[in-house]
Amino acid sequence: MGDHLTLERYYWFHNQIKEDCFPNASNLAKRFEISSRTAQRTIEFMRDRFRAPMEYDQVKRGYRYTDHSFCLPTFQVAQEELVSILLARNLLSESAEGLISETIQSFGQKLMAVMGEIGYPPDKLRKAFSAVWNGHSPAPALTFQIVTEALLNNRVMTCRYISPPEYVETERKIAPHHLQHYMGSWVLIGWCLLRDDWRKFYLSRMAEPLLTKENFDSRPGEEWEPLIHSSFGIFQGGTPIPVILHFNAFRAPWIREQIWHPDQKIEELEEGSLRLTIPVTDFRELKMKILQFGSDVEVIEPEALREEVTNEIEKMGKIYQNE
Repeated sequence: MGDHLTLERYYWFHNQIKEDCFPNASNLAKRFEISSRTAQRTIEFMRDRFRAPMEYDQVKRGYRYTDHSFCLPTFQVAQEELVSILLARNLLSESAEGLISETIQSFGQKLMAVMGEIGYPPDKLRKAFSAVWNGHSPAPALTFQIVTEALLNNRVMTCRYISPPEYVETERKIAPHHLQHYMGSWVLIGWCLLRDDWRKFYLSRMAEPLLTKENFDSRPGEEWEPLIHSSFGIFQGGTPIPVILHFNAFRAPWIREQIWHPDQKIEELEEGSLRLTIPVTDFRELKMKILQFGSDVEVIEPEALREEVTNEIEKMGKIYQNE
C-alpha cells in the first residue's frame, strides 16, 4: 500500500503546481505527515524520473512548471486490482475493530477518484462478499496500529501480556518481526526481550501497548520463518514429526478437498477411506481438531498423540455417562 500512498503525493504536488500554489517540500511534508527528507526525495523523483519540468521560484518560495502543459504519466490500475482492495476490506473488516476496512475503503475511494470509476458501486461489493471466522479473537484497533508501526519501523514496543489459562500477566518488551493473520486472529511473531527468545503474541491479549523510541536490527528470516508454517497449527518451533490420521469413508470426501498443511500427504485406501499425514510440533491444536470429527477419525501415529486423545475421550465419557 506504501506505493499507492506515494502515488497520492505525486498527484497532490502536481495539482498544486498546476493551480499556481507554488508548493515546496515543507508543504508536502505537512500535508502527508512525512519527513522533510522524504518530501524532498518525492520532488526529486518527479523531476528526475518523470521528467517534470520543475524549477524553484525564489520569490514565491515554491516550485512551478516551466512547461505548463506537462502531465504526470498515466498509471494503469486494473479493475481487478481495485476490486481486490475493496474485497480485502470486507474479508478483514472484523479482525482489527474495522480499522483495516475503514483504511482500505478510504484509500480505495482516493484511488478511484484519481483513476476513474471501476464500474462496481462500493455498496454492491460490500454486500456481495463476506468472510466468517468462528472463535477468532479480534485485535483492538489501537493495538493493531501500534504493533504495525513498530513492525514497519523496527521499533521496540512494550505491553502487558495476558497468558491463559492461568491468566498470568507479564510486562513484555518485544522486537516485532512478523504479523500473521491466523484463523481470523492477528498473531505477532517477535523477539521477547524478557524471555530472550522468540514468542508468538495474540494482539487480543495485549494491554496498554506502547511504542518506545528504541530501534532494533531485524534478525535473519531463517530464525523466525519456521515459526510460521514449518508444521501444522499456530504452535511452531522444534522438530516436526509426522502425524498419521485415518478418516473413514464417510468423512474422507471432505478431507480430500482440505489443505491442513502445504506438506501434507494423502494415501487413498480401497474402502474409500484415507490416511492423512501432516508435520506437527505441538499436539494441542491438532488434538482439538481431531476431537471435532468424533468417531470419523483415528490417530494411527504417533502413540503419544493417540494416548492424549484416548485420555481426553475418557474424561469426556465420564461427563456424559449416566449415573
